[in-house]
Amino acid sequence: MDTQPLPLLGGLSAAQFMRRHWQKKPLLVRGAVPAMAPPLARAELFALAAQEGVESRLIRHQAKGWTLRHGPFARRSLPATTQAGWTLLVQGVDLHHDAAHALLRRFNFLPDARVDDLMISYASDGGGVGPHFDSYDVFLLQVAGRRRWSIGRQKDLSLQPGVPLKILQNFEPEDSWVLEPGDMLYLPPRYAHDGVAEGGDCMTYSIGLRSPEKSHLAADLLARMAEAQAEAAEDAPAQRRQHYRDAGQAAVTTPAAMPAALRAYAREAVEAALRDADIVDRALGESMTEPKSNVWFEPGEEVPDLTQGVRLDRRTRMLYDERHIYINGESFRAGGRDATLMRKLADQRALEADDLRRASADALELLGDWADAGWLHG
Repeated sequence: MDTQPLPLLGGLSAAQFMRRHWQKKPLLVRGAVPAMAPPLARAELFALAAQEGVESRLIRHQAKGWTLRHGPFARRSLPATTQAGWTLLVQGVDLHHDAAHALLRRFNFLPDARVDDLMISYASDGGGVGPHFDSYDVFLLQVAGRRRWSIGRQKDLSLQPGVPLKILQNFEPEDSWVLEPGDMLYLPPRYAHDGVAEGGDCMTYSIGLRSPEKSHLAADLLARMAEAQAEAAEDAPAQRRQHYRDAGQAAVTTPAAMPAALRAYAREAVEAALRDADIVDRALGESMTEPKSNVWFEPGEEVPDLTQGVRLDRRTRMLYDERHIYINGESFRAGGRDATLMRKLADQRALEADDLRRASADALELLGDWADAGWLHG
């Protein structure tokens, strides 16, 4: 329940945290995860960074300045852990490791549509990425070692020139704390921060939130809507297809001038699509569940016994609204008992055998298709 006090939020309930802190002000929580033990050992993290399809970056701060390299990284290509001033960032660890995914699910008091991924930052002594700000909310959970965080409400957002990272030129910290294993710091968007490892072997988990930029989101939705409209037009009978007509067009002496009637016709076509709430909702749901470019699924090798329960693959994104179910970039109409079942699967990411006994044949067939695609498992 959202009124239950949570150690993760320093004894605040989820409702209190969202009301007092979310997108408003930072929150420092000592002992957010008591007896914190790293879900991934250092060697496991380094092995992940060596894999194709895993996004990783190596950042070093030396006398000559900042350097940035992109992975994958063989272990021998990483600096010695005793060498100061370097950081390894591994993105989307929740997609590759069950324990990291389970940790990310502890933040399910937030809408899944807003949760992005779990990134691990490993740093040697003095390692960091410089003072910066993010355009999204972030939870910074200290998992191993110690890191000093300095934060401030930065007004001057100018960046250092000629640096391969977005580092603030004139960082003015207001508060500073050292976080130890189990401590966590929440920061709203655009809150400047600088984290520096103290003593080495430092691991910080960053739970980042998705914050779509309006113009980028609009471009993606319009492209999806256009594709859906084109498919619908192809399927429509010829007598229902609308084409531009201009029986009243007069002869012209300026043939290159765009006809005003054609411009009005084009605007009406776009406005008509935007008035269709269903097509906008479907475009949004498909966009928000589209897997990242480095995610692919292995088709199921064995047919699972769906009557014994199912669980979503940790890479699967699943959302819903009043009329649809969205999963991995696809949308499905859903209503009645089957819709209730699918919403439970999306919220809890699993269904028990008792749940599936009430599923219709159509729902079981759909779950079977998803199992074949590797989106869920028995």
